[in-house]
Amino acid sequence: MLRPPLRRGTRNDVKQLFQQARSVSALSLFILLSLFAIVRAQAPSDSTAQVITPASVTGLTAIDTDNDHGHSITVKWTPSTDDGGGANTVLGYRVMRSRSPDGPFDDTVGMVPLGSTKYENSSSIEEGAEGFIPDYTDFYYRVDALTGDPAVFSTTEITGPVHSFGQWFNKGLIPVLFAVIIFTALTVVFVSAAKKGKELYVRPLAGIEAVDDAIGRATEMGRPILYVFGLGTASDIATIASFTILSRVAKRVAEYQTTLIVPCYDPIVMAVAQDIVKTSYMDAGRPNDYKEDAVHFITQAQFAYVGAVNGIMIRELPATNIYMGKFYAESLMLAETGVVSGSIQIAGTDEIAQIPFFVVACDYTLIGEELFAASAYLGREPLLLGSLKAQDYAKAAVLVLALFGILAVNFAADLEMDWLVGFKELFKVID
Repeated sequence: MLRPPLRRGTRNDVKQLFQQARSVSALSLFILLSLFAIVRAQAPSDSTAQVITPASVTGLTAIDTDNDHGHSITVKWTPSTDDGGGANTVLGYRVMRSRSPDGPFDDTVGMVPLGSTKYENSSSIEEGAEGFIPDYTDFYYRVDALTGDPAVFSTTEITGPVHSFGQWFNKGLIPVLFAVIIFTALTVVFVSAAKKGKELYVRPLAGIEAVDDAIGRATEMGRPILYVFGLGTASDIATIASFTILSRVAKRVAEYQTTLIVPCYDPIVMAVAQDIVKTSYMDAGRPNDYKEDAVHFITQAQFAYVGAVNGIMIRELPATNIYMGKFYAESLMLAETGVVSGSIQIAGTDEIAQIPFFVVACDYTLIGEELFAASAYLGREPLLLGSLKAQDYAKAAVLVLALFGILAVNFAADLEMDWLVGFKELFKVID
């Protein structure tokens, strides 16, 4: 149904009504906003609400930190009653320090959260370092209980004087002390027994047992033996162990009248090796068979050295290659060339990352500490044998203690065995 059109006068009246209503709404909104602003200004704000001063902490003490090197003081206290309870206004604690009981306490050494009961004020042992705490210097401490308002906090009575100092022995390491004493005693006992001529059993190592057979094979084939130290220096433990093995190999080579080739990476290693080989030939009763060029220096460039040694393998076709010492990326390059030349290969190194390559490419491999055991096994020196036997017993003791430790941690409470609980506490890790 169609509505009749409005007259012009009627439209003007409606327009005026809309304009008046809009003006009234704007005025009303302005009045309401003004009243709200006045009321808000007069009402107390939450951010400026009064904060109750919390109760102070009690039982404040400061002592030298035990079992350390000095330069550390431990501050302890009983938390405020408003920490998690009471007015519940404590948000944390501030530890203040001064060199005088009268202050000023303007040195904030630490801030700790609510619930804390101690703070360790420690520093570096280097004088001049930031926050350095000199030993045997008196300090005084106080602890403030903090609230959300930086201006509202409570302080404690001053504690002190207290100074730091180092201890001669860390009481938390008493089990380590006993272990050292027992190991030392075992070493002395076994070394003394070896010096008296007692035969000490050492587990046979397949790689070392194969050395004599490999030398015999080289003698039958009329081909030389190649001995490689790797890239170690004379100060490396692996190289030192290799010197002992070389002594045994050189003596056997002299007895079998076989050719020995020792290319060296380090000139100092070369000098030591020359003396060892010469002495071994003399011990075998064949000093005239020793050749000065048997042990020679090549270069200290890693891959140039490897290329030279590989060239020796290809030209001389040694029947046996012995790699004992410090090896790096060149290990697989040497071992692969040895396979191509058809040599029996015996390797040993303490470089864990290179052991897999030797295991894959060599006939026998001494893994890790077996290299060091081999030097004692071949040299038969009382000091080496005694320490090796002591280490074997120490390893057995560690395995037994580990077994009891597993029992103590998992079953002590269930089995109600007090001695297992005490055993677990004995080996508790200290802070």
